[in-house]
Amino acid sequence: MASLAAIFGSGAMTNSLSEIPGMEVLLIIGSNTKETHPVIANKMIQAARRGAKIIIADPRRIPMVKFSELFLNLKHGTDVALLNGLAHVIVSEGLFDKDFIAARTEGFEEYKKFLADFTPEKTEAVTGVPREDIIRAARIYASSKKAGIFYTMGITQHTHGTDNVSAVANLSLLTGNVGRENTGVNPLRGQNNVQGACDAGALPDVLPGYQKVAIPEVRAKFEKAWGATLPATTGLMATEMIPLAAEGKVKALYIMGENPVVSDPYAAHTLHALQSLEFLVVQDIFLTETAQLADVVLPAACFAEKDGTFTNTERRVQLVRKAVEPPGEAKEDWRIVAALSNAFGYPMNYASAGEIFEEFASLWPALAGMTYERLAPRGLQWPCPTPKHPGTRFLHKDAFPRGRAPFTQVPYRPSLEPVDNAYPLLLSTGRNLFQYHTGSMTRKVEAIEAHSGAPYVEMSPADAASLGIREGQTVKVTSRRGSITLKARLTRRVGKGTVFIPMHWAEAAANTLTIDALDPQAKTPEFKVAAVNVQAA
Repeated sequence: MASLAAIFGSGAMTNSLSEIPGMEVLLIIGSNTKETHPVIANKMIQAARRGAKIIIADPRRIPMVKFSELFLNLKHGTDVALLNGLAHVIVSEGLFDKDFIAARTEGFEEYKKFLADFTPEKTEAVTGVPREDIIRAARIYASSKKAGIFYTMGITQHTHGTDNVSAVANLSLLTGNVGRENTGVNPLRGQNNVQGACDAGALPDVLPGYQKVAIPEVRAKFEKAWGATLPATTGLMATEMIPLAAEGKVKALYIMGENPVVSDPYAAHTLHALQSLEFLVVQDIFLTETAQLADVVLPAACFAEKDGTFTNTERRVQLVRKAVEPPGEAKEDWRIVAALSNAFGYPMNYASAGEIFEEFASLWPALAGMTYERLAPRGLQWPCPTPKHPGTRFLHKDAFPRGRAPFTQVPYRPSLEPVDNAYPLLLSTGRNLFQYHTGSMTRKVEAIEAHSGAPYVEMSPADAASLGIREGQTVKVTSRRGSITLKARLTRRVGKGTVFIPMHWAEAAANTLTIDALDPQAKTPEFKVAAVNVQAA
């Protein structure tokens, strides 16, 4: 997220996965870790069995609650209020780290005044979390010097997602729980190599290594290396391209490894936008729902069919080695891109993925000490600036990359779509343990399909009773954007007035229902809050 990058220098985990079992306190907010990151969840459970206290903040009673010391069952979209409420308690009770704040932060006095409004009583009124639990959670987190915060898309996929992440960063700064082992602000990435893609410049405002395209000295360095003139302007986020395509202002799209027909919000609008294009190219390993709309499909190689590097959620750059040859006409992504570039008139005559990595490492100091030979055993964590550097287990030991870290005043803003008489329930979307993203890979495996079952909506027994809906009954869920039909699953995981739908099934796509409003800074869609109604089909 943009805010974390602004404070700490990148959107990566500040600490390492190996540190989790040694933490004393884990604050997990907006992360269904047991189902979406089960390997990491096992490390969290190890910590709990060693005596660590886990605090879960989530609108849904997720499986990790079983291992928690405290469950903060907040209302959808009220994360900022909760985080500010925790900070209020830490400040008002003098639990903050005075030395750390004095040495490494700025704006504390103004932030302290800002928090005055977020008393436990007012925070309870907004979030639904009892004031006693707010106070207890704040004391638990602030009492430890080995406290880590973990989050995922449960707090980022909102119109105030950037505010949520800023409020998380504030907590770590207040208590000095950053820049040391067994602490940190740790976003868990949603897909493999998302971190690597961001590192390599797959963002519209940066070149590889988060080097801003708007800075003349940065452009000059890359122009010299690449022998080309680069634009100084920031590009568009993917979520900005779709509306412009619908308006006819974007004429063509080249989509690699994404399936926006299922994964983007307001699916009907996304479908209309893609059908409005003059030219659509899709590069993928399967003929996804999006690829079926393409004018040209470029068959790509999967992870086991190519050499290269992936970078995981803890900044670990790891070698990927080819196990089998790509089928048919499929090629490695870099070979396809290089062939297109050569056809366009800019030569990309690389001999291997390793040669490309060498160029990347030469242009980003954080990778300067890495080679394929050094990566071979088990990878290295960036920054790794010199050939003998061991890699960096945790960030910001002595300083932040941009000097003092500022406290950010983030007012609470409600989500954009409230419930009403026509749409009285709040929908949140997410993942199922047995499926992955849009199911383009996992849904081809019969054993996985059998375990995950048919599409479903989780409802509270109370809501189901009031609507005359039984367990397993087919229901129709409708928002202001569309309807889907699926099975009802009655469970106390969700509270009264809320429902939950996993996003994996194209035939009952949850994103038919979601709103396409965006966070004004990060341009992330509001997947986590939409008003719906449910009726027996």
